[in-house]
Amino acid sequence: MIGASAPAVSAACYRLYNAIWYPALPFALIAGGGDRRERMGRIEASAMALNGTPRLWFHAASVGEVEALAAVARGLIGELPGAAAIVTTMTETGRDAARRRIPEAAVHQLAPLDHPAAVRHFVAAVRPALVVIAETELWPGYFVEARRAGARIAIVNGRVSEHSFERYQWLRPLFAAALGETDLVLAQTVADARRYRALGAPRRRLIVTGNTKFDLARLAPPPALRSELARFADAGPTLIAGSTAPGEEAIVLAAWQRLAQRFPDLRLALAPRHLDRIGAVEQLIRDGAGAPYLKASTAADAVDESARVLLVNTMGELSALYQHAAIAFVGGSLVPGRGGQSLAEPAAAGVPVLFGPFHENQRPMANALLSGDGGRVVTDERTLYEACAALLDDEGRRREAGRAARRSLELMGGAVGATIPLLKALLLSR
Repeated sequence: MIGASAPAVSAACYRLYNAIWYPALPFALIAGGGDRRERMGRIEASAMALNGTPRLWFHAASVGEVEALAAVARGLIGELPGAAAIVTTMTETGRDAARRRIPEAAVHQLAPLDHPAAVRHFVAAVRPALVVIAETELWPGYFVEARRAGARIAIVNGRVSEHSFERYQWLRPLFAAALGETDLVLAQTVADARRYRALGAPRRRLIVTGNTKFDLARLAPPPALRSELARFADAGPTLIAGSTAPGEEAIVLAAWQRLAQRFPDLRLALAPRHLDRIGAVEQLIRDGAGAPYLKASTAADAVDESARVLLVNTMGELSALYQHAAIAFVGGSLVPGRGGQSLAEPAAAGVPVLFGPFHENQRPMANALLSGDGGRVVTDERTLYEACAALLDDEGRRREAGRAARRSLELMGGAVGATIPLLKALLLSR
């Protein structure tokens, strides 16, 4: 390929990518889970469900990306009378979240595998005029095949972490083939835009619009919490540890045990990021909490009034719990490799936000919280204990930190309002 043009190299990489897919397909179908017909590009609803013009295809990886996409999707559908929309996700929990968060869409289903036959079948059935990809879902076939079918393509809330960028560079020609088909790449930050440019996105199509999750948390009405969970959280000050990762629950439990000796009314709500870890976390609570505990899934059946620990083993209730928190710790940040989970939800609830040093995926919001005195970095059991104790000792300081967190979020807003007009203009320019 010496002397070949960049487009030729990218096209050759895409052909090689497709050639590798064919023998890998059976294994991918097994590993992908869910309905195999959907994974091969079948539409789960009848064609009548997609009656309407224009046709919009929104795609997100899972729950977090659906949350980022929801306000944009609902806003765009609302501005296009008669539009028909389909939302796809990579996970079943993401699909369920899409049904809740984007009910205006006609179809919610699992995404096709990025195999040429599956994507072509899906695109032929949907016939999208506009494809909107959320965050980091750079599946080359989606971009290339949608473009061949005449669709406009946009990435919204675009993000490329430093860690992902290092990996993506090994396959830069392949990603350049995908990004070269985009009409718009709406990046969260200037740093994200630079990384997209380095991976092959055309400079003239890159715009920094911010993070739509900040708008979602800021503008969405506070969710109502089930009465039995509200009763638990309101019985005393509650520390909520949300979206925790392996290794973090033990640190939180140890810090809470020390805090409970000093603040006997302090409650703890533990919400692991992935529900398949509930069994392991429950065992940690049994072994280390030294107090009765509740599980959110059974709280309605038997509420133990003496329980001081709540294990959140249900989906969709964490943001409502934050509304009843005294302090929030956001996980995926005490141990390397995850980059931190969303800091916007507890900030929207007006709660002081604690998080670990490994928060590179949440840097803009983290910086805003730190500079505005609404958040603090903790590194271990000792610093988590000290940060919580200082806030619990001084109610006035704790309330001011919560107000500062909310102000920090409000200053970060505006991405949804910037994104929808750009997508609408893109669609109308076809």
